[in-house]
Amino acid sequence: MPQGSSHRAARPESPGGRAAAERASRPHRVAVIVDEGTNPFEVGVATELFGLPRPELRRPEPLYELTLVTPTPGVRMNHGFFTLSGVPGLDAADDADTIVVPGRPDNVVPRRAVVLDAIRRGHARGARVVSFCTGSFALAEAGLLDGRRATTHWRWTDVFRDLHPNVLLDPDVLFVDEGDVLTAAGSAAALDLGLHLVRRDHGAETANAVSRRLVFAAHRDGGQRQFVRQPLPDVPDASLAPLLAWAQERLGEPLTVGDLAAHAAVSPATLHRRFRAQLGTTPLAWLTGQRVALACRLIERGEVRLDVVADLSGLGTAANLRERMRRATGLSPSAYRRRFGTPTGEPVTA
Repeated sequence: MPQGSSHRAARPESPGGRAAAERASRPHRVAVIVDEGTNPFEVGVATELFGLPRPELRRPEPLYELTLVTPTPGVRMNHGFFTLSGVPGLDAADDADTIVVPGRPDNVVPRRAVVLDAIRRGHARGARVVSFCTGSFALAEAGLLDGRRATTHWRWTDVFRDLHPNVLLDPDVLFVDEGDVLTAAGSAAALDLGLHLVRRDHGAETANAVSRRLVFAAHRDGGQRQFVRQPLPDVPDASLAPLLAWAQERLGEPLTVGDLAAHAAVSPATLHRRFRAQLGTTPLAWLTGQRVALACRLIERGEVRLDVVADLSGLGTAANLRERMRRATGLSPSAYRRRFGTPTGEPVTA
């Protein structure tokens, strides 16, 4: 449906159409529900990603409009280190486009009914609902996760399964994106999921700029492991950083895992172990993810020729590009271009 149509008088617009037009004309609204015992770190993550100005983007309008909401006028956060007061009540979340629920340590204690009702109301009217760390317990209590994939902090997986057996819990990933409901595994994984949301909403270039400002990894795929047991070796293992930098400069070349291993002067098996230990993923998965991210950036910069994007990003063919982009972003290249592209009419050559 065209946004901002000038024919409203001739054809009355539906309430859903008016709501869509309003959303398109203002920043995306994010409400963070802060309850008794909420972890301050995850509130800080939401504030940093969705509430602070982003001068690095050099754009006049903000990406998001953030509101903190509480069920009572004063809420003591985890261990009483902070008390949040002077913010709106839960009703202020009723016009949010995204509702964020941070975690808290007392996960066997039921959430307040008013908090669960606010989460349900938001989801029922079409808001995106996001949990950080053990905030997934609240989403499960609200009934949003039954029959869905979700994750939570690895230390709470057994308790979560006992309390919510109908949830398809995946304890070995950083985050799970189910479209309208998303869950992050732990406090640091909240940054991964938050940047994933920025990427979903505003594209790879914007997410990369925000991650650079945060001095944080630009993209860790949600399927990476959230916890890697890494015993201290007798001889400290070499960092993968030089190899990653070398590979990122050559994504358009026909690099293979064997090429990466040869450049690092190790066997493919050793390289695989190092990737698992240091990045929680495999060399091939990392390489493919980097190539998809490059393809997204090329499309955002205005390249319209899919064969060129596939060639420059190392994905080979337009068919492989389509498959990989759908798997990573949920969008076809053409849909991604319509959503995030800046048509310039000038083909990208490098």
